Amino acid sequence: MSSIGPAANIWHYDGQSATRHFPSVLWDGQGVSLRWDGGESGPHRWSSILALGGTGGQSAYGLKGEAGWRLVFAGSPPADFAIHLPLPARYGRWIDRIGLTRAIALFAVIAALVVFLVLRAPGWIAPYIPQSWENRLGDAIAGDLGGRVCSTPASRAALDRLATQLGGGPPVRVIEIVNVPMVNAVALPGGRILIFDGLLAQAKSPDELAGILAHEIGHVRNRDTMAALVRQLGLSVVLGGLNGQVGGVLNGLLSLSYSRDAERNADGYSIAALKRANISPEGVAGFFDRMGGGKKGEPAERAMSWMASHPVSAERKSAFLKSKVPGHSYEHALTPAQWHAMLRACRDDKTVKPPVQLSL
Repeated sequence: MSSIGPAANIWHYDGQSATRHFPSVLWDGQGVSLRWDGGESGPHRWSSILALGGTGGQSAYGLKGEAGWRLVFAGSPPADFAIHLPLPARYGRWIDRIGLTRAIALFAVIAALVVFLVLRAPGWIAPYIPQSWENRLGDAIAGDLGGRVCSTPASRAALDRLATQLGGGPPVRVIEIVNVPMVNAVALPGGRILIFDGLLAQAKSPDELAGILAHEIGHVRNRDTMAALVRQLGLSVVLGGLNGQVGGVLNGLLSLSYSRDAERNADGYSIAALKRANISPEGVAGFFDRMGGGKKGEPAERAMSWMASHPVSAERKSAFLKSKVPGHSYEHALTPAQWHAMLRACRDDKTVKPPVQLSL
């Protein structure tokens, strides 16, 4: 057994009073004991001693389970005593144990794995969500539009013709025009696609609309909407936790951020669908050109492209234009009469409710 003290440069607080004791410190390979006039502490196993650091060159130690217990050396403790003690924790005990550099590398690996799982896990989870649940969710969201679906016999026939040409069969269940003044179309869960009247008002031709609709059909076929919902809104919404906030979920859908791979795959489906239907891709290429602001808007869009989920509009325009066969004779997606019926669907349907503005 080794010992040191009592000495003025070694003191102890027992955690029970504010009295400073000047103990004898006795130790062996198992642990340490303190003894002073009228009291003692220990023996305490080395594993119960905590390194607390110190100020002014002091070395301070605590005891597990005893908040006020302190053993303080004015300088460093004896070498054969210190060899049994834990080192003061600078960054945290396990970080000190492996080193700061290795800890930073480990954190970086863990962070990368978390990001990878956040990005990839929704794509793995989505296929296992029962179709019945997805259909219920889509129907609930569509029902929140409250009688704003626009339909006349002529517009319904035109829309069915367009959908048939573009492969709009199962898993696509319903394609509808809705009285919303927004330049957009959205794929809902459960194979529902909504075309907003604001998009029809901006579209220059049925060929343009055909490319946009085919893109949304691509999202449905790839089940991208469910993957995006899982990623952004959480499984609680997907599994039925709407809590009456269906409108909020619809707004969330409008601002969904698909992955760039999903967007490119949906564009790829659209290009292939237009080719099968013998519809020129030039119309939808013009749409992307307008949405991106043309050549004037391209620099700003490219500057912000690292934040965007969609590929740059100029790149999408180029992809569609490259698919056009020079000198080939294409057919229009709809006749002038059919196109006119779709454009006027929300005005000619006398039962539809007034337009609603959705906020993003």
